[in-house]
Amino acid sequence: MFHDRVRIVVRSGRGGDGALGFRREKYVPKGGPDGGDGGRGGDVVLVADPALRDLSSLRGRPAFAGARGGHGRGGRRHGADGGVVEVRVPLGTQVRTEEGELVADLLAPETRVVVAAGGGGGRGNARFATPTRQAPRFAETGLPGETRVLELRLKLVADAALAGLPNAGKSSLLRRLSNATPKVADYPFTTVQPVLGTVEAPDGAQLTVVDVPGLIEGASAGVGLGHEFLAHLERARLLVHVIDGSEGDADARFGAIDRELALYGAGLAERPQVVVLNKADLSPEPAPFGIADDRIVAVHRISCVTGAGIDALRQALHALCPAAPEPGGDGEELPEFLEYAPAPPARRTFRILRTDRGFRVVGTPPEGHELEDALRGAGVRKGALVEIGDEELEWQP
Repeated sequence: MFHDRVRIVVRSGRGGDGALGFRREKYVPKGGPDGGDGGRGGDVVLVADPALRDLSSLRGRPAFAGARGGHGRGGRRHGADGGVVEVRVPLGTQVRTEEGELVADLLAPETRVVVAAGGGGGRGNARFATPTRQAPRFAETGLPGETRVLELRLKLVADAALAGLPNAGKSSLLRRLSNATPKVADYPFTTVQPVLGTVEAPDGAQLTVVDVPGLIEGASAGVGLGHEFLAHLERARLLVHVIDGSEGDADARFGAIDRELALYGAGLAERPQVVVLNKADLSPEPAPFGIADDRIVAVHRISCVTGAGIDALRQALHALCPAAPEPGGDGEELPEFLEYAPAPPARRTFRILRTDRGFRVVGTPPEGHELEDALRGAGVRKGALVEIGDEELEWQP
């Protein structure tokens, strides 16, 4: 089953706690503080993988979590950073927030985007030593990670896309042109999901062609699954408009789909088109086509049953498909690693320190349950002493 949308939850790892330790060695009766820092929590990263065709590998795995950073230890030994979780997605995947805001568009192979950054590690007590405070008896706890709900939407990356009304013969054409084997039958809507195929030229050049389910009037307004299908045409640099030439109304059929492309937007109406009049074997006379349009770069009459005109069409596709834009062609290098925080939380006005007696809250503590949640995340237990300003409280959950 082809899946082009999936919702996932990503959770980065919490930072490790700083160590509260003192140097204890023979003949060193008053060793100074030597607590190391905690490690940073693990990130959650999306990686564009050209080997994947759709998002079905993420179905059934709705949550991805980075590892917690290691705690600091005595001897100024720092905790290890938490392991990074990589989630591989197909090329053309768009990452959006719950509100629909675009986060990233993964178009280049191995492009990476951090969608949940790990929490910072806490500082050990060795970091707080000063000439006037030579034996600090507190260390920071690690900061919590981020939790995001993201929607992944796939828009297939292809050189050319087959468009047309149902039962025009798009799947049969893709079978003839490429290595793909889509289902073929003599009834409308045989194709129910996009299919990718590779068209090879004698010199070894390759083009990727996508066949989407047949479009109907109203597709641009979401009739049927119009929005989902039309979205997969957005990446194509060339549209191959397949028309049933045996019916004698090729001009009207072209106009019906062309209107839907214009109404949908996303530049589809301006895309160069190759018109393919299929089913030439069913009509003794060549199918008439009288539309003159600058966007139409070629008109081919073919038969997927007999194979007439297929070789010429294959050669034309390689010759007419616009060259792919070079990454960074506008003077900007394509970033290999993107970092994103959809809605970065407000900077904390407080920090939680771990003391030899419990915990201490410094700064301006928040109201409501936020402080309780922060203390629980820091590892507070029943009966622990919590210092807030001049108050000392015993934690009672």
